[in-house]
Amino acid sequence: MTPDPSTLPGLQYVDHVAFTVPDLDDATRLFTDLLGAELLYESTRGPDAAVMPEHFGVPEDAHLKLRMLRLPPNLNIELFQWWSADRSPVFPRASDAGGHHLCFVVNDVDDVVAAISRLRDIEILGARKEVAGDSPAVAGNRWVYARTSWGLILEFVDRSRVAKPPHLVGPHDWHAQATSAI
Repeated sequence: MTPDPSTLPGLQYVDHVAFTVPDLDDATRLFTDLLGAELLYESTRGPDAAVMPEHFGVPEDAHLKLRMLRLPPNLNIELFQWWSADRSPVFPRASDAGGHHLCFVVNDVDDVVAAISRLRDIEILGARKEVAGDSPAVAGNRWVYARTSWGLILEFVDRSRVAKPPHLVGPHDWHAQATSAI
């Protein structure tokens, strides 16, 4: 493959996503117990007046504990708990700058809604939705948002009813990539 001059030199792939959480133990439990993640390692940093502002863009008194998790089959997630005198305890909403969500493909979104409805630390936002004909590329897509007790939005999507879904990265691509590398 010829490198595209508009991309970063040597760019290979996404390594992980990271989330700042208010309670590292609670967040780790959510990812390990509910989603099957594996704890890979943990670490601490700071406070360090010479390092934290320059390298992390945070105040001198900031310090953190992090855990790296592997969420099978394809995602590494880094969870941070930060301490600082001016840390905001408010997680951004989806409509706020920095807002985000984490999406999982599921076999049947109704089964997921039923399972999550029994949990006390996750709130289903509204009812399960289905994309209509006004978005023909994904018509039939069924999905729901859920919010953790600390504010992370999780999306669960069932694409089994989409007639001709767009080519999103998925297991077929991982297998094809592995075989072409041999």
